[in-house]
Amino acid sequence: MTRQFENKVALVTGAGSGIGRAAALAFGREGAKVVVVDIVEAGGAETVKLIEEAGGQATFVRCDISNAQEVEAMVKAAVDKYGRLDCAFNNAGAGTLTSTVDCTDEVFDLTVRVNLKGAWLCMKYEILQMEKQGGGAIVNTASAAGVVAQEGHSPYSGAKAGLIQLTKVAALECGMKNIRVNALSPGPIRTPMLEPLLNDPAIKEQITKTVPMHRAGTPEEVAAVALFLCSDGASFVNGVMIPVDGGKTAGFLRL
Repeated sequence: MTRQFENKVALVTGAGSGIGRAAALAFGREGAKVVVVDIVEAGGAETVKLIEEAGGQATFVRCDISNAQEVEAMVKAAVDKYGRLDCAFNNAGAGTLTSTVDCTDEVFDLTVRVNLKGAWLCMKYEILQMEKQGGGAIVNTASAAGVVAQEGHSPYSGAKAGLIQLTKVAALECGMKNIRVNALSPGPIRTPMLEPLLNDPAIKEQITKTVPMHRAGTPEEVAAVALFLCSDGASFVNGVMIPVDGGKTAGFLRL
């Protein structure tokens, strides 16, 4: 540990489990005051407890990121508590895997509302705060499904592909304001959602054979990239999307 985020404030959405929790814990270990955001209070409270038990500082804010008023209040709560907002990891997401034909209006709207509109709302209010204080760093969680098309991933793939473009537009708009905006795209990661599938040998083989490294990643491996993109070590990195997928989207993989 380098304590590279000492005296900085980091906000993480979807921090009640999986990648978000791993990132929140990592920010805490590196000295940041962490704003733990989730729509599920129990998961968020547990993340705060884990950070505090490790000697860090954290506070929980419940937020539905698809609701503009709640997102605005989320950023205000972070600033009211800690005085500023230096880093934001917009990681929260949702979606049911479904084909183009089988997808319902309700599933489409929910998937786009959370994964695309929600991330846009977070960026909007985070950028407004970072403009006031003279800078900051934002990282969005996209997906390998937003980089290469995958059957059965409509509209999730569309929402995540759109998020990559939203990230680039925001980076172009904010570069002169000393605000960097980047994205990362995880491949198969051992989150609570995927773990049960990986426990089935047949399904595990089907999933991991699409990854050149022939394994699923860990939440901690994704969190490490999020922290890098928020760090001073990435001070000239802006408007990029970094795959964290073991090579899944690097090119055509012969199965």
